[in-house]
Amino acid sequence: MSITNQKVLRMTFGTASGGTSSMTLPAPRNDVTSEEIQTVMQLIIDKNIFTGSGGDLKSIQDIKIIDTTTNDLYDPPVA
Repeated sequence: MSITNQKVLRMTFGTASGGTSSMTLPAPRNDVTSEEIQTVMQLIIDKNIFTGSGGDLKSIQDIKIIDTTTNDLYDPPVA
């Protein structure tokens, strides 16, 4: 049994089709700023680095750092 913490950075873009597309990166720096992330997201859009089923990425929609704590309450017996 253990408790684990995990942080991820989720960047959400608006797409050419009017939908959204998200990109998740593990373990963001503790001191990363919104401005740094917005700069990277704009570079991804400007250079047209990624495309998906919704078409090209066109705008910055959302930025979140998600912090998850998992409390594992059961360890199965070892046979």
